[in-house]
Amino acid sequence: MSRVIAIANQKGGVGKTTTALNLGSALIERGRSVLLVDLDQQGSLTISAGLDPEVLSETIYTVLSSYADPKVKQPTQLATVITPIESLRLDLIPANIELAALDLELTRAYSREHILQRALEPVRNNYDYVLIDCPPSLGLLVINALTAADEIIVPLQTDYLATKGVKLLMDTVEAVTAQLNPELQIAGILLTQADQRTSHSRQIVELTRSTFAGQVHVFETLVKLSVRLKEAPITGQSILAYDPTGEATAAYRQLAQEVDHAA
Repeated sequence: MSRVIAIANQKGGVGKTTTALNLGSALIERGRSVLLVDLDQQGSLTISAGLDPEVLSETIYTVLSSYADPKVKQPTQLATVITPIESLRLDLIPANIELAALDLELTRAYSREHILQRALEPVRNNYDYVLIDCPPSLGLLVINALTAADEIIVPLQTDYLATKGVKLLMDTVEAVTAQLNPELQIAGILLTQADQRTSHSRQIVELTRSTFAGQVHVFETLVKLSVRLKEAPITGQSILAYDPTGEATAAYRQLAQEVDHAA
């Protein structure tokens, strides 16, 4: 049974794309099949996988806009834009700046919150995991991701201001669960960019674990601040390939184990 996991947080720069790419790679290492979905107009996941978004003629936008257009009787199938990334041994549905127009198109579409779910349906069971890299917002694209997903992982930077936005995201998840996707579960909060040298970061880690204890799972995995994590996308590699014995690699292997064991 495949698992569709949205990686979401309305705040930018918390490690969503990094988590999608490296969790996906760590799951591949565990023998799972993985499809990554880039749902961000910036195309950061697409770039991190070694592709140039600007030269792509067909992307996730091609598919979702065809589903959103009531005049199109045969929407473009998601399978036609799946791109194998040989260096990562996984598949990717890429994105580029065209995706910026989709929110407006979705507002006029029938059953607009379910479009990604409908598009994913024919291919999702070809994979053990579908990981959706969400944009830093709570717009219709994110609502589509949460409606299509079985679970959500929330990367959370270990910074006080970053923690303040989590309640808004949780409220959105609660609304989606109540109205659109009653099966949606929060897989957990993933603490990222932790600088264990500072007392502030250590306090946020402790505060997050105590605040959500008994309410929302907080992964044991702690992704520390890492220059290597920032360097790896430039090479088109995951952190597992770029720095096989590093701390960040160990962290994403641990996260993959936590996620996989929850199946």
